Amino acid sequence: MAVHAHPDDESSKGAATMARYAAEGVEVLVVTCTGGERGSILNPAMDRPEIKADIGRVRTEEMARAREILGVGQRWLGFVDSGFPEGDPPPPLPDGCFALEPLESAAEPLVRAMREFRPHVVLTYDEKGGYPHPDHVKCHEVSVEAFDAAGDPDRYPGAGEPWQPLKLYYHMTFTRERTLALHQAMLDEGLESPYGDWMKRFADAAPAPWPVTTRVPCGAFFEVRDRALLAHATQIDPNGFWFQVPLDLQRRVWPTEDYHLARSLVDTEVPEDDLFAGVREKVCL
Repeated sequence: MAVHAHPDDESSKGAATMARYAAEGVEVLVVTCTGGERGSILNPAMDRPEIKADIGRVRTEEMARAREILGVGQRWLGFVDSGFPEGDPPPPLPDGCFALEPLESAAEPLVRAMREFRPHVVLTYDEKGGYPHPDHVKCHEVSVEAFDAAGDPDRYPGAGEPWQPLKLYYHMTFTRERTLALHQAMLDEGLESPYGDWMKRFADAAPAPWPVTTRVPCGAFFEVRDRALLAHATQIDPNGFWFQVPLDLQRRVWPTEDYHLARSLVDTEVPEDDLFAGVREKVCL
């Protein structure tokens, strides 16, 4: 189970991993906390009045196409996008949005989803949300709450029969190490790197709080990942940043998607190359 804040997040974080496991016969479910109703239109070709006026429906249809491409199931939790507050100071979050939901009411539908789907492995964001969007931070909070509560019969008693997932991972998608490797490889090939501005940010940034523990080989599914990204046409410019590094270079330089093992209730040794390390020995997948 991969828990994400908005439609399109599943295609930019861990998509090749999910496509690989789905192709191997593992049942994969994406849980999307909000409908992305307050997201900006980031593809100029889609920045049209009729799209803006019906953005919720459009993003629902985009999500349907992306999940088909990835070969995964998908479930909406039904919360309302909080938007990304910008300004100094930033404006208050809108009433009724996901980020302002009390933790228990926000986590209850995810606990219910875990107890119904019965995942062994859960993917989510770290405590900073991967980046500080309020919905990403909230997604982390509800994921940890649900992981801890789903197996406890005394918690959320009306949300189904208890089920305890065995491993919880944080996405480590845009790490300094990976970005530097791809940046240098582009320069070595005489190509313009899309990561020039990132180098400046990394120079001043603190080290990542979570080490990478798990690298899942999934380069064969990078093309599937990119097709799923493109399905989110309001969010992804086909001529933009995401597609400037050639796939063959990506597969050669960094053929994995990377994670931090945050919780494990099974015996496993890090570093890992499989999200189900220790799980396969315990259960029949």
